[in-house]
Amino acid sequence: MKKTVLKCLKITAIAAFWIGVWYLLYFAIDNPLLFPSLHAVIIRLLDLMKTAEFYIIIARSIVRIAAGLIFAVSLGVLIALLTAKFKLAHSFISPFMTVLKATPVASFIILLLLWIGRDIAPAIISSCVVLPIVWTGVETGISQTDKKLIDMSYAYKMHLGQKIRYIYTPQVIPYFISSVKSSIGLAWKAGIAAEVLSLPLISIGKQIFESKLNLETVDLFAWTLVAIVISVVIEKITVLAVRKISKSKRFLSERRARI
Repeated sequence: MKKTVLKCLKITAIAAFWIGVWYLLYFAIDNPLLFPSLHAVIIRLLDLMKTAEFYIIIARSIVRIAAGLIFAVSLGVLIALLTAKFKLAHSFISPFMTVLKATPVASFIILLLLWIGRDIAPAIISSCVVLPIVWTGVETGISQTDKKLIDMSYAYKMHLGQKIRYIYTPQVIPYFISSVKSSIGLAWKAGIAAEVLSLPLISIGKQIFESKLNLETVDLFAWTLVAIVISVVIEKITVLAVRKISKSKRFLSERRARI
C-alpha cells in the first residue's frame, strides 16, 4: 500500500513538473499563435474526440504504419536467416541495409512519391526504417548462438526443427525482442513524417500539416499529442507482448535442458 501511494505521488510530481514547464514556456513566449496553453490544447482534443472522423483518422494511420512494421519484421527475420547461413548472401545484402540506415527519411519519401501512390508511402517508409534494425538484431542473435549447443545437437542427432526450437530460438529471442522494441517508436515517427509529406487523404500527418499550413497552432499541438499518446500505448502493448514471449523463452529453455 505504501509503495502504491509513493508511486502515485511520484507520477503526480513528475506530471506537475512538466505541466509547470509548459506554462512557463507559455507565459515566457506570450504568444498563443506560437505556443498555446495546455488548457486550450486539451479542450481542443476533447472536441476532436467527440467526432467519428477523429477515430477513423487514427485507425487509418495505425493500420497503415502497422502494416509496414509487420512486413519489415517478417522480412527482416527471413533475410537474417539467409545471411546468417550463407556468408555470400551477407556480403551482398549488407550494403543495401547500410544504405537503408543512412538514407534520410525525407529522401525516401520524395522518391516514393515519384514512383507510387501517397497512401502506401508511409507503410513503405516504416518498413525501410525497421528492416535493417530487425535484420541486424536477428542475425547477431544467430551468430552468437553457443557453439557447444550446436555441437551437442549433432551428438544427439537432433533434426532441424529441434535445433530451431530448442537451440536457436531461445538464443535469438532476446535480440529479436530488443530489435522490435527499438523499431516501434522509429516506425511510428517515420510513418507520421511520411504522412506529413505525402499527405494521404485520411491520416494524422495530413491533420498536422493542415494545422501548420493554416496556423492553427492549437490543432497542431492537439494532433501531435495524439501521435505521442498512441506511440506510448503501442510501446506499452509491445512490453506486455515481450513479457509473454520471455515466458515462452524460459519454457523453451527448460524443455531444452531436459533433452
